[in-house]
Parts: sequence; structure tokens; C-alpha cells
Amino acid sequence: MISIYEQALGREFRKLHPKIQERFEFGSKDMVASIGEGTMDEIWYARWAKLPLYIGTVRHIMFPERGLHIPFRIENYAYLDRYGRETVTWCRSFQFPSGIRRFDATMIYSQERNGIVDYLGSKQHLAVDLEVSVSGNGGICIRSGEQRFYEGWLGFRFPAGLTGTADVCEWYDDRHQTYRIRVDVFNPLFGPVFRYRGSFQARFISTRGSGVPSHVKPLREEARA
Repeated sequence: MISIYEQALGREFRKLHPKIQERFEFGSKDMVASIGEGTMDEIWYARWAKLPLYIGTVRHIMFPERGLHIPFRIENYAYLDRYGRETVTWCRSFQFPSGIRRFDATMIYSQERNGIVDYLGSKQHLAVDLEVSVSGNGGICIRSGEQRFYEGWLGFRFPAGLTGTADVCEWYDDRHQTYRIRVDVFNPLFGPVFRYRGSFQARFISTRGSGVPSHVKPLREEARA
């Protein structure tokens, strides 16, 4: 089975830099994970957004912190969730002087929505459509779209003005032989909300004997995309 990112990009996937292809081409049957460690040169948030970002920390969805040269770790595991869907974890940890902040998500490819759906946080209450493309430097670019909230029988779409649009770009820097990442979240009414940028090295580990650790999996899985 091809990865969820290759499903989303089709033939465009082969235009990615080989090192980016390597990071995004594995699936659950490969029994490997990509572990990245590095430094975020800058992490920033808008002061007006402190309260909603603080609320998000409860479910590991962003956080109200600023800093320079913050140690960073990202854990990408591929597995089948309880509904049999190919799933990839994005478990991001940021080591601030005050403690560790996390920003977690799990992604699936939805045939119904004809694209990748990103479940934000530890309980998959927020489902976000993603648009994936290839940048001129061979990086992978991801932009968020419609956002939906699911809890029990409840389900609704968020108005665009109440959400933030995220632009994520990851690419490989051949000169410095490192992965680089840039994330910008902005609101259509109020402007920039949150951002970080930095670099990391990635290694692959086998999950054949150990499986996928529980700390990267959501506490609850949502059937609706």
C-alpha cells in the first residue's frame, strides 16, 4: 500500500526531494518510524491569542509560548487505527525552560473527502482537510482547509473567521544536510496567530518488535472524517 502522502500527491510525489520522499513514503506495513530531533530557531505567538492557545494545551493543540533555539522532537509512526485506516502520527515536542509543550496530530487519507484529513490533538475532536503540494525546492507543503468538530453525536463545521489556517513546509537543505521546517498559522480576520521554524535530523527505527508506542497515539479515535 502506498503512503497517504503519495495517495494525495499522485505522480507529483516523485518531484519531492529524495530525502523528503524517504520521510513521507512509508506506511504501516513497512514497520518503521521516522524520529526527528533538532532545534526551532524561533517559536512565536500573538498575545491576543493567548487564551485559545492555552485552552489548546489541554489536548496538545499548539500552546502560548515564545522562545529562541528551542530543542525539538518529532515522531512519525504509521499504523492502522481501530477503523482500519492507514494513519500517520505527528507527535511534536518542544523543550522550553518551563517544561515540555506538545503539538500532536494524526493523519489519514479519506476516500470520502478525496484527500488527507488531519485530526488535531490527543482526542481527535478537530478534523481538518489538508491540501498537499510540492514546492519548487522539492519540499512538501501542507495547507489546512475546512475544520470540523466532533464529540459524541455532535458534529459541526467551524466558520472560517473562528479558525486559523496553517501553512506547513518541510524541505531538505542539501548544503547543510538537514531537514528544515516552517509553520505559520494565521486568522483571516486578525492576522498571524502562531509560528515556528527550524531544522532537524531524522533517523529511521524499526517497529517490528516494539510496535507503536502508546504516547504517540490518540486517547480517542473518531470514525467521521
